[in-house]
Amino acid sequence: MISTPQTSEIDHRPDETQAWEIGRGVHGDPFAVLGRFPVEGGAIVRVFRPGAESATVIDDAGKDLGALEAFGPDGFYSGVVPGLSADRPYRMRYSHGGTHWEEQDPYRFGPILGEHDVYLIAEGTHYRLYEKLGAHPTEMSGVAGTAFAVWAPNARRVSVVGNFNSWDGRRSVMRKRHECGVWELFVPHIGKGEVYKYEVIGADGTTQPLKSDPVGFYQEQAPSTGSIVDGLVKHEWQDEAFQAHKADWQDREKPVSIYEVHLGSWQRGPDNEFLNYDAIAEKLAAYVNEMGFTHVELMPVSEHPFYGSWGYQPIGMYAPTSRFGSPEDFARFVDKLHQAGIGVLVDWVPGHFPTDAHGPGLFDGRPIYEHPNPNRGFHKDWNTLIYDYGRPEVRNYLVANGLYWLDQFHIDGLRIDAVASMLYLDYSRNEGEWEPNIHGGRENLEAIAFLRDTNERVGEYYPKATTHAEESTAFPDVSRPTYAGGLGFHFKWNMGWMHDTLHYMQEDPINRRYHHHHMTFGMVYAYSENFVLPISHDEVVYGKGSMIEKMPGDAWQKFANLRAYYGFMWTHPGKKLLFMGCEFGQWREWNHDQSLDWHLLDEGEGRHKGLQRLVRDLNTIYREIPALHELDCEPDGFEWVDTANVEQSVLAFARKDRKGRTVLVVCNFTPVPRHEYRIGVSKPGMWTERLNTDSEIYGGSNVGNMGGKEAEEHSVHGRPYSIALSLPPLGTVVMVHED
Repeated sequence: MISTPQTSEIDHRPDETQAWEIGRGVHGDPFAVLGRFPVEGGAIVRVFRPGAESATVIDDAGKDLGALEAFGPDGFYSGVVPGLSADRPYRMRYSHGGTHWEEQDPYRFGPILGEHDVYLIAEGTHYRLYEKLGAHPTEMSGVAGTAFAVWAPNARRVSVVGNFNSWDGRRSVMRKRHECGVWELFVPHIGKGEVYKYEVIGADGTTQPLKSDPVGFYQEQAPSTGSIVDGLVKHEWQDEAFQAHKADWQDREKPVSIYEVHLGSWQRGPDNEFLNYDAIAEKLAAYVNEMGFTHVELMPVSEHPFYGSWGYQPIGMYAPTSRFGSPEDFARFVDKLHQAGIGVLVDWVPGHFPTDAHGPGLFDGRPIYEHPNPNRGFHKDWNTLIYDYGRPEVRNYLVANGLYWLDQFHIDGLRIDAVASMLYLDYSRNEGEWEPNIHGGRENLEAIAFLRDTNERVGEYYPKATTHAEESTAFPDVSRPTYAGGLGFHFKWNMGWMHDTLHYMQEDPINRRYHHHHMTFGMVYAYSENFVLPISHDEVVYGKGSMIEKMPGDAWQKFANLRAYYGFMWTHPGKKLLFMGCEFGQWREWNHDQSLDWHLLDEGEGRHKGLQRLVRDLNTIYREIPALHELDCEPDGFEWVDTANVEQSVLAFARKDRKGRTVLVVCNFTPVPRHEYRIGVSKPGMWTERLNTDSEIYGGSNVGNMGGKEAEEHSVHGRPYSIALSLPPLGTVVMVHED
């Protein structure tokens, strides 16, 4: 007969080598050594608490269940606790120098990830990854704390560190889920507001610089780089009315007029301090509504360590920048804009990330987020790292991040930055600095697959949202569905149109006859994609001059030129995007370190205010007249009337809606007024002058058409009727046929 050993006879001590590895912080599987291990009649409990001179196990009522024995390194205690069943809660009481305190044992809690989570993460298809990775305040076994989880497949050991454990990487070593490379730990009694990082020992045994959380939801303000426990936002949304009609604002047949905004410099406080999300939302919503824009597009709000990068070098992909407030504050910002009927797009940067030591680069000692081949994993132009789009976990990390903004913050669309740099293996590389794909071509097949996957997942989970590509090459079918062989974006920025037309406008009017084609060439390819016409921040920085300074001539002519150009842009096929400050003719280039020059609206003989009023009125007619937006992406909605008048730099074209209602647009890009200028029209009756960029209310000379013109049976431009117009100098007129 074999006798059952008494609890006092059980050898509770671990292998001494393992104890010392725990003490040195190099043991990669602490749950194999620490925590509770059931035995007959009780349980073995082992803890590691550096600095503790004694360790006692107690129950929830504070009753002493048994003292543990010191063993091996300082702070390591082990012992058998009689009567401690596998499901009975316990805590630890420690002492040092006569001081006693109590703590929960983090190694008594079970796993964080479920089996299904592990499977999806390993497969690279966990599209709600943010619900599991990161730091989530929660309860386990009735104990409040925070659940941490981070992907580091090659690490020997990962610890979460912060003030709660004196930044001691030996004390909160995490459990590795080998099936998917994620490390996890529930840390009791810490919650929102706690600063933390990860201490990672790489595969070669080297301790990495402390890392911020790649799925952290809140970060310290630069130059500090810690992540902050915050969890997913708990905002009570009030945007039901907007959501009910959200699809109406996203349709390519609807008017889309986007105001691009940099939150740190649109407006500032009296001492040049940042405004917070709430203050910006109140002012911005009122202004955007007054100006008639349908959407704002925010330059990247993902946390970025260097403010001067404007957000285009992000590290905190899941964290709205803390420069203006908390994630909850940002959610409230979006909600306020939605309640004002304004859509919110964000610039999203999945193309690269900076090399800062606290970032994802060499996260576990090896390149896991970035491509391991420098010819594919490093941008020489920007000194940044390029994601490894072929790795399922990385693709999952990025796709889930795009969905995160749509889900958690009700964002209405993603404008994806620098798509061209992702599409081509030889982007900004010399011969010998890139390798072809498996077919011998220059296309980055993995990045293309990632972009398609992102757009498909957006369409699957958030069908009312849109994606916009900043893509500057002739890559085909960017805004065609993936099932038709395209990349699946809803819209593409028309960079060619922007470059051509600005080149034309910067010419002296006397020379424009030699560049006439720059204003017409865009229509050759206008329907190859669903286009946005972008006048973005990139056009008013780096010595390019502001929009008003690009224009030739004296001050009057500069404003007249810009008004005429905006008239051409707003009536040309394509959705609209204008960077902040361009709507009122800011003289200086944009400076991210200060507010826009709003004082100009009270100066300059009213020309700045007049330009601002013109943009407002252009938005009004663009939204009110279906012919100016309904067939933006269909060839039936446009026809040239006159492109042949090169010598006088006059252009005329017609826009139509689905019912055949017609708008005539005539642009005179010289400073010479032209009276009795006959333009062919297809319909008899009255043609009302709906907008004239030379109107005195905009600061012009008021050359116009007395409210409208009656069509005559005088065939011009191959049309049976015509109207004789007065074309203002450097002006655009919009004539609407009164059906």
